[in-house]
Amino acid sequence: MSKKAQAEFIRWFGPLLNALRDLGDSGRPREVSARIARNLNLPDDLLDQTLKSGGSKFHNQVAWARQYLVWEGLLDSSKHGTWTLTEKGRSAHLDEREARAIFLKWVSIHAENRKQKRDAQENGEELAAHGATPETSTEEETLDLLSTLRSISPTGFEKVCRELLRESGFENVEVTGGSADGGIDGYGTLEINPFVSFKVLFQCKRYAKGNLVSRAQVGDFRNSMLGRAEKGIIITTSGFSNAAVQEANREGAPQVELVDGDKLVEMFQKVELGVIKRTVYDVDPTYFEKFKD
Repeated sequence: MSKKAQAEFIRWFGPLLNALRDLGDSGRPREVSARIARNLNLPDDLLDQTLKSGGSKFHNQVAWARQYLVWEGLLDSSKHGTWTLTEKGRSAHLDEREARAIFLKWVSIHAENRKQKRDAQENGEELAAHGATPETSTEEETLDLLSTLRSISPTGFEKVCRELLRESGFENVEVTGGSADGGIDGYGTLEINPFVSFKVLFQCKRYAKGNLVSRAQVGDFRNSMLGRAEKGIIITTSGFSNAAVQEANREGAPQVELVDGDKLVEMFQKVELGVIKRTVYDVDPTYFEKFKD
């Protein structure tokens, strides 16, 4: 990260802890980011900023903040997709000065780890060393997958989304296609149990990075699905504006599920569709830090 980006994500340390307390000491990543935005009344122009991959810059910075708080022992290091306060974290209230001290502490620790790795390599030794955070270590892989998806034709993207939905448990998935699809690219059936199932319509947006799906597009899609299905999904290789997210979850209207580029990558990885799984082990400095004294 650049020095400017580092300075930016430090400011979410305290708000992240506060957001988790508001959520009952734990929450899903996007849920936590949304609570921070709500608590601080963050403007749409900040929330709509994107990364090179097309993902949310704000959520990525919150994820960086979370990683530092994990290293500091304020958050649980669970890998199950839920962020949870530790006993230490429940009582922690960080101001900007304290947040920066945590940041500098772990920058120093990782710098020492990298130095040890270089020294070991120069001596011909093999040493697994801690690198970047999980968010940055997968950034290149995320970008590669999204770039691949953006390189295929719009029709091809609809078809690959069909395969993804099938692999994710949907049945009778079909792509409608054509200019007369009424804003619907396809449909499928999701079976909850042997007694309950419902029809789902989906729309695919093969967008370049930074080209966010708008509030109007979400509204148009919802209008197209009325009377035709109980559920709707919009899948994009980019992201959604904050206004679009609010529209998708508007009270009194059928909810529209939103799948942005980051979630799309997660879905491909979960079902291992079009990707090859590999395992890499890094040293966890937080484990060894307590043995240095």
